[in-house]
Amino acid sequence: MEHLTGKQKVTIMIAIMAAMFFAAINQTIVSTAMPRIAALLNGLNSYTWVVTIYMLTSTISTALVGKLSDIYGRKPFLIVGIILFMIGAFLCGTSANISQMITYRGLQGVGSGIIMASAISAVGDLFAPRERAKWTGLLMSIFGFSSVIGPSLGGWMVDHMDWEWIFWIFLPIGIIALVLIMILFPKPVRKFNQTIDYWGSLFLTLTIVPLLLGFSWAGTKYAWGSEQTIGLFAATLVSLIIFILIERKVKNPVLPLSLFRNSVVTIASVAGFMMNAGMLGALIYLPFFVQGVEGISPTYSGYVTMPMSISMIILSTLTGRWITKSGKYKRFALIGMAIMSAGMLMMAFMNSVPVAVAIMVFFGMGLGFGMPVFTLAAQNAVKPTEIGVVTAASQLFRNMGGTIGIAVMGSIMTSRLASNIKAAAPQGPDLSNVDPAVLSRLAPLQNPQILLDKPQLEQLQASLPQDLQPLVTQLIDMLRHALRSSLTTVFISGTVLVG
Repeated sequence: MEHLTGKQKVTIMIAIMAAMFFAAINQTIVSTAMPRIAALLNGLNSYTWVVTIYMLTSTISTALVGKLSDIYGRKPFLIVGIILFMIGAFLCGTSANISQMITYRGLQGVGSGIIMASAISAVGDLFAPRERAKWTGLLMSIFGFSSVIGPSLGGWMVDHMDWEWIFWIFLPIGIIALVLIMILFPKPVRKFNQTIDYWGSLFLTLTIVPLLLGFSWAGTKYAWGSEQTIGLFAATLVSLIIFILIERKVKNPVLPLSLFRNSVVTIASVAGFMMNAGMLGALIYLPFFVQGVEGISPTYSGYVTMPMSISMIILSTLTGRWITKSGKYKRFALIGMAIMSAGMLMMAFMNSVPVAVAIMVFFGMGLGFGMPVFTLAAQNAVKPTEIGVVTAASQLFRNMGGTIGIAVMGSIMTSRLASNIKAAAPQGPDLSNVDPAVLSRLAPLQNPQILLDKPQLEQLQASLPQDLQPLVTQLIDMLRHALRSSLTTVFISGTVLVG
C-alpha cells in the first residue's frame, strides 16, 4: 500500500479503529452485565459456556484468518468480521434462553477474532516498520478506552434499561465502521498462485479446541486427573503432532513453522503467552480482593481497575510515539515487563483499596510500555507477505496464554483457599457450645463465597441475635484472612510467570 498518501492512510486507520472499538466495547460492556443476563435467562448453571464459547471461536478465527488474509487481502475479512459480529450482537439481544445466548455469542466470537487479526495486520500493510509503533500504540489505547467506559456503562444499563440494549446500542458504530471500510480501504490484490491449507486449518482447530476446553474445565467441572481432562489433553497432543507433520509437507501452510526459526518471532510469541498467562490469570482475581477482602460492592469495584486502563491508554500512546522517534523497542519491552512484575508483586501484599488503586496505576504503566511491543517486533521481523500470519500467531499465543493462565490460577486459588480455611479452623471461634439451630444459620459463614455477596452477608448478619455478633465477626475475619492469603499466592504466581 505504498502508493497511498499519508491522508489516505490516516482515513483508513480511522475506519480500522472504528471497527476495533466496535468489537472491544461490545466485549467490555457485556462483562459486568452478563451474570445478571444469565440469571434472567435462567441459565446460571451454563454461564461459563457463554464465556468459553466466545473465547474458543475468537481464538480459532484469529488463528485461521491470518494466512487467508495474506492471500485474499485484509478488506474482505474486515467486512466479513464486522458483519458477523453485528449479526451475533443483534441475535444476542433476541435470546429467549441461555442456549440461544451461547450460540449467538459463539458467532460474535468468530467476528471478533477476524476483526482483531485483520485490523492489527492492516497496520503492518499500511506503514513502514518504524511508523507502525505509533499506530499500534493507538490501537492498544482503543482497548484501554473501551475497558474504562464499558464495564461501568454495562452495569448502569442492566440496572436501568432492558438488557437487550446492551447488545444493540453500539450497532450504529458497527454500521459506520463497515461503510468506512468498504469505501476507504483499498481493493485487495489476491495472490491466485497460492493454495489454501485445509487440512492444516482443521488440525490447528482440533489442537486449540480440546486444549482450551481442558484448561477451562480442569479443576472446576472435572478434576485435573480425571479421564475427561486427560482425554482432552491427549487429543490436543495427537492433533498437534498431526498438524506439525502436515505443516512440514504442504506448500502453503496455514501457520508456517519456518516463522519460529526467527528468534524474534519465537521470543515475542512466548513472551506474549507468558505475559497474558500471568497478567490475566492474576488480574481476574483482583475483584476477589476488592469485594471479598475489603467488602466493596461490585458497582464500585470497577472503579479500582479504571485507573489501570487510563494509565495504559496514556503510556501505550506515548510509547508508540517514542518508538517511532527512536526506532528502538526492546528497551520499552524490558521496562514494561519489569514494571508489570513489580506491580503484580505489590498486589500480593496490598492491604487497602487506596493502595490497590495506586498499584493499578503503576501496573497500567507497565502494560502501556510492554503491550504494543511484541506484535510490533514480530511484524518487523518477517517479510511483508507474512505480516498477516505472524500477527495471527502473536494473537493466538496471547489468547491461549490468557485462557490457560486463568485456569491455572483458578486451581491455585481454589486449593490454597481450602487449605487456608482448614488450617485456620482450629484457631477460629469455638462453635461446640452453639445451639444446633443457630449453627445451621451460621453455615454460610463457613463458605468464602458469602464474602462476594455483600447484600446476603449483611442480611445474614442483621438476622442473627446481638450476642452472636462477636462470633459472626470472628468467622468473617477468618474467611477474609484465608481469602487474602490465597490471593497472595495467586499474585506471586502471576509475578513469577510475568517475570
